[in-house]
Amino acid sequence: MVSPTSEVYTGNSTHRRPLDTNPRIRKAQQLLAEPKREQLKVSNQRAILAGVFDSDDRDRSEHPLEELRGLVETAGVEVVGEMTQMRHTPHPATLMGSGKLEELKLLVESLDAQLVVFDNNLSPSQGRNIEKALDTVIVDRSELILDIFASRARTHDSKLQVELAQLLYFRPRLKRLWTHLERIEGGVGAGRGPGEKQLETDRRLVDRRIADLKRRLKAVEKHRGRMVAQRSEHMTVSLVGYTNAGKSTLLNALTGSDEYVADQLFATLDTRTRRWTVPAWGDVLLSDTVGFVHNLPHHLVASFRSTLEEARHADLLLHVVDSSHPDAEHQIETVNNVLDEIGVEHSNTLLVFNKCDAVEDRSLLDVLRLQHESAVAVSAATGEGIDRLASVVGGLLGNGYVDVRVEAHAGNGRLIHFLAEHAEVTATEYEESQAFYDCRIARRLLPKLEEFDVALTGPGVLPEAETLSSDILADSA
Repeated sequence: MVSPTSEVYTGNSTHRRPLDTNPRIRKAQQLLAEPKREQLKVSNQRAILAGVFDSDDRDRSEHPLEELRGLVETAGVEVVGEMTQMRHTPHPATLMGSGKLEELKLLVESLDAQLVVFDNNLSPSQGRNIEKALDTVIVDRSELILDIFASRARTHDSKLQVELAQLLYFRPRLKRLWTHLERIEGGVGAGRGPGEKQLETDRRLVDRRIADLKRRLKAVEKHRGRMVAQRSEHMTVSLVGYTNAGKSTLLNALTGSDEYVADQLFATLDTRTRRWTVPAWGDVLLSDTVGFVHNLPHHLVASFRSTLEEARHADLLLHVVDSSHPDAEHQIETVNNVLDEIGVEHSNTLLVFNKCDAVEDRSLLDVLRLQHESAVAVSAATGEGIDRLASVVGGLLGNGYVDVRVEAHAGNGRLIHFLAEHAEVTATEYEESQAFYDCRIARRLLPKLEEFDVALTGPGVLPEAETLSSDILADSA
């Protein structure tokens, strides 16, 4: 009988080896072979949720595992039990104290659980120690989120990003996969067993794949940067926010599109851009981006920088918040922290309190609005507040426009075409061969105007942004 094999891709070459009979080793080998997969590896399994939290963290006292439950339900896991521990300092070796860990082991056995999902990010050694103590499969928060992302990835770019994040997470945990071979001697003069040799081989293969993925994602980032630059002549608005805040529903409500919408975490991974006609303003490009979550794995944040390129260059960010969520304020803080981490400037941001129709106690929404006076409350599902949101967005975009006088040669056809496309010309005067255009134009397009050999004057032009005519330059020389 021929043993099943796995293939590990390393650039243009392929490494083949038999799949191990140990179920967990087999899973790891298959993950190395093809991290991109349609089915979640934890789905349809019985799980116990566990977590260790700071005893001083009052926000965790009432429903400490609520978000984790949402994540595992998204992954298709059957939750059969929960256990938490409040500690000032997590145990460095096992996260939980020994007594609590023994209690968790008894719970696993009594409920016939197949895995334990922790709401903490475990170090490789903590994962090994807990797995050994409980004698069952352990999944931490990062691995669960990576698993969900792997099943949601559809485009080439998102699959590369998820695969890189998985391998960066997986590499320091390779040692735990080959401990069943540690006691096997490697033969006279060998000095090392097959487990150590296989570990070194896998690390080299993973390192090569990581280097290859980083190279390919660098090219993706450059390509996406060029695409964003090509849109620089259009006003752009990006939707950002916590996962399942209703960003895709809002995109559909504003643009009339029919994008996929689901009441689940991380339903959208890929950025989607649609044209939005803002009343009394005109067309803008509206982009929907991947949602954030508390304790988002660092490798995943780094991998998805290119996906958030639209948000980085947007003229306005719409920070969508689920106003019906009891922890909305903390979600706002989490999103702002992630935006800071990936280098997205969010000073020009409008808070949008979505799902206002689902708020049972309207006083909670009133408290949120008192804390964020400029926010707009809407319901993307019912259409409530959508017109006011469009009006506010139009006003904010208008703040980015300036009144200028453009002086250029009367025969400058390229300039005339550009002004017709991107500016509102209110008056035109001619003096000999020169033309003077009074117009209202986006401030960000002033550098573009300078490419047409013009002189800019007016209240909206900063002194350092003014372009000197060729005659003045010649005189100064």
